[in-house]
Amino acid sequence: MTDVLKRRGLTPVINASGTMTSIGASRVLSDVMAEMSAISRHFVRIDDLQALASRTIAETCGAEAGFVTSSSAAALSLCVAAALTGDDLARIEALPALPGGERRVGLQMGHTVNYGAPVPQAIALAGAEVVPLGTAALCETYHLRAALEEGLAAVVHVVSHHTVREGELPLDLVVELCSAHDTPVIVDMASEYDLRGPVAAGADAAIYSGHKFLSGPTSGIVAGKAGFIRNVALQTRGIGRITKIGKEGILGAIAALEAWQRRDHAAIRAEEDRIVAMWMAELDDIEGLALSRHADWTGNPITRVEMRVDPGAAGLCAWELAERLMARNPAIAVRDDLAEHQVLYLDPCNLTYDEACVVAQAVGETIDAARASGDGCRLSWNGVKRRRGGGA
Repeated sequence: MTDVLKRRGLTPVINASGTMTSIGASRVLSDVMAEMSAISRHFVRIDDLQALASRTIAETCGAEAGFVTSSSAAALSLCVAAALTGDDLARIEALPALPGGERRVGLQMGHTVNYGAPVPQAIALAGAEVVPLGTAALCETYHLRAALEEGLAAVVHVVSHHTVREGELPLDLVVELCSAHDTPVIVDMASEYDLRGPVAAGADAAIYSGHKFLSGPTSGIVAGKAGFIRNVALQTRGIGRITKIGKEGILGAIAALEAWQRRDHAAIRAEEDRIVAMWMAELDDIEGLALSRHADWTGNPITRVEMRVDPGAAGLCAWELAERLMARNPAIAVRDDLAEHQVLYLDPCNLTYDEACVVAQAVGETIDAARASGDGCRLSWNGVKRRRGGGA
């Protein structure tokens, strides 16, 4: 793999950040790549492939049916489109300029997050009007009931470490309230392990990334009720055409789901825990770092190392540490969601043990270099935000 990167002039990245799209999300399993390569040399009816995918998704997720899209973001737009059009082909072709009909889609305010692009945008691309429910850290039943009584085509429920979980309406309660109004519930679970929970709770559709924990190709996997999934599939005759996925991607997603069923999850967790233990030991004596084990925000079976940076002792701020690690060759990506609070995370799920050792060494070297040179603590968080926004 490094030969490919060198030949193309690309900097290799050691991924200690998890399943981030911006650096390639995950390693695709060799068995999955073999299936994709094999079908690339043949022709097949795409409908037949999607039918096979539907059966595989149904078995894996405990659903009635399933469908594969080009990405989980595309899946969200197509699921919203399905809620707006049903099986009406004229309405499908009219999207996003839908003539009449209910276009309002509810979204808890705390779920109005950015996964690399805004969730409301993915909803609006289908021609829907986003209806915010509640406030950032509080959504009550009366917020949802009022919106349902005014009329909603669907409710989108996001499960992600990005969301504000304080005060949110739980999924099972959302499903209960929406069922009373025959309003479909679409669950965005792109980065989650739980492939069965949302469908079991009664959601009409649950969306997963095929390229994150499943270690398949870039793809979106939709599992849910047969009638709703049929209407998702019909979107390929409309806006789904611009998010189409080829035969290689569909079969790759199928192979990834099959591999998930065979996977030795306990062995993988044990290796990840071994990496975490090594990090805790190797980084423990670094001045300016306070370490702790951190359980996953949404309950995925992953433990990370939380590194709390003391800028005065470490000689640099958390965001500077993250940037300097990423500027190395090979680059090292760490999880920096909470960098403004001087907190970084090391995630073991996409690392070999040897790569994890390189990460530990690089963290120590970067902090030592900052203390020796005195060139840290110069970029304020305000400066980071100005730079991200294109300002001086």
